[in-house]
Amino acid sequence: MSNQPSLDLQTLTSLCKRRGFLFQSSEIYGGLASTWDYGPLGVELKNNVKAAWWKHFVWERDDMVGLDASILMHPDVWRASGHAAHFSDPLVECRECNLRFRADHLMPWKVYGKMGRQKDFLGYVTDINPEWSLSDEADSWHYALARKRGYKDHVAKPTEKSVGELIDSSDIPCPSCKSVGSFTEPRQFNQMLTTHLGPVQDDASLTFLRPETAQGIFVNFDNVITATRRRPPFGIAQIGKAFRNEITTGNFIFRTREFEIMEIEFFVKPGEDNEWHERWTRECMAWYTELGLDQARLRLRPHEPDELAHYSKATSDIEYKFPWGWGEIQGIANRADFDLRAHTQASGQALSYFDDAAKQHVVPYVIEPSAGVDRAVMAFLADAYTEEEAVSAKGKPETRVLLKLHPTLAPVKVAVLPLSRNERLAPTAREVHHLVRRSGAIDGLVQYDDAQSIGRRYRRQDEVGTPLCVTVDFDTLDDQAVTVRDRDTMTQDRVAIEGLAQELRRRLE
Repeated sequence: MSNQPSLDLQTLTSLCKRRGFLFQSSEIYGGLASTWDYGPLGVELKNNVKAAWWKHFVWERDDMVGLDASILMHPDVWRASGHAAHFSDPLVECRECNLRFRADHLMPWKVYGKMGRQKDFLGYVTDINPEWSLSDEADSWHYALARKRGYKDHVAKPTEKSVGELIDSSDIPCPSCKSVGSFTEPRQFNQMLTTHLGPVQDDASLTFLRPETAQGIFVNFDNVITATRRRPPFGIAQIGKAFRNEITTGNFIFRTREFEIMEIEFFVKPGEDNEWHERWTRECMAWYTELGLDQARLRLRPHEPDELAHYSKATSDIEYKFPWGWGEIQGIANRADFDLRAHTQASGQALSYFDDAAKQHVVPYVIEPSAGVDRAVMAFLADAYTEEEAVSAKGKPETRVLLKLHPTLAPVKVAVLPLSRNERLAPTAREVHHLVRRSGAIDGLVQYDDAQSIGRRYRRQDEVGTPLCVTVDFDTLDDQAVTVRDRDTMTQDRVAIEGLAQELRRRLE
């Protein structure tokens, strides 16, 4: 019986470190807050997620091409896109503990103003501070405060002035030290990280680390249609790093300052954008379920008008129910023609296409499916984590921990295990490992593992999500066959070495 619904964040982070999925960055120096390094298995899982996304949305479609734009771009790109002026949040500081918080996070009814959605509301609150309990509605001071004040309808998107009035006049306690009335006046805080190019650090050398990958696609629009002769509807896909100077980080790899995005800018004729927005929403949701995410833990949340970004005509988020509550793993936005027109005006370069039917140049609308690689990795890990009652080799009851990862995503596809380190078994086991790895039938990592007892090795492979284990035993020396063990069912079948690679491929597919 699975105990996944009771999974807590500490259990997941402990498994990830113990088994080599993720490590705290710069850990020997005390670590750097909200930065993580992908370990030997983590990098395999992450690469598999990206490869599955690229295969599905680029290779298997006729209307998509790829791009890899530079992280560093001309500063005018960010002025034209509106990020330099609008990519900011109101920031307040507690006078008692000197910690800073986003002011709009201290008024969460902005997002979940309808108090009939208490669970969503509390999920948003615990995203800010995971120590707050989802189930503890009576003692949640955010919930109690909002209920006390009677916030039942959505309020306008907060400005620096409106937030300042609420903070000054409220009895909201500091989330850290719980001091009441200790916040400073809010001031705008730009989330873009800056750097300097060249030997002199002055205003002329100032540039930004991109907060999104989209602008690299937009400024290359004319280059792509000229080189590929594409016309809408078509898309440009990109996977790349982005950086945001988040005030509030946390929940493991869910919110970090350095992250990776799988993003598409899909160009369509004006007037067809609403239909394509709905189509891409369905397509993206299906991708997650096809790779094993539980449909019951996924939902679609359309943005309210006061939540929309400055460039967005409409946006819907795909959210996953993490251990602390609902969290966004992908957004599908209708950006209309905002970006292409903004860059056309700022650069003087026309970013449009010639419509043969209309006999005129047209600026296309853009649908943007944008998914966080790290958030997707975390969702797949959390969803795959399973605890089952089992019996040890000695007949004692125990808990079997396993990651029921889809075979496409599993960091190790097949593990070859000699029954023991007996010198008679090792040569044959190595030959089997070499055969499977070099056959070309397995698209991914094939691991050789001979440390500890066979039972411990099975459990270790279960815990990292390996779908299939191949055991070489003493009978193998006589019958030239091995035992193939399935991770989820623990069934074991005898398979001839001669057709082993093809049989493993069949099972993985």
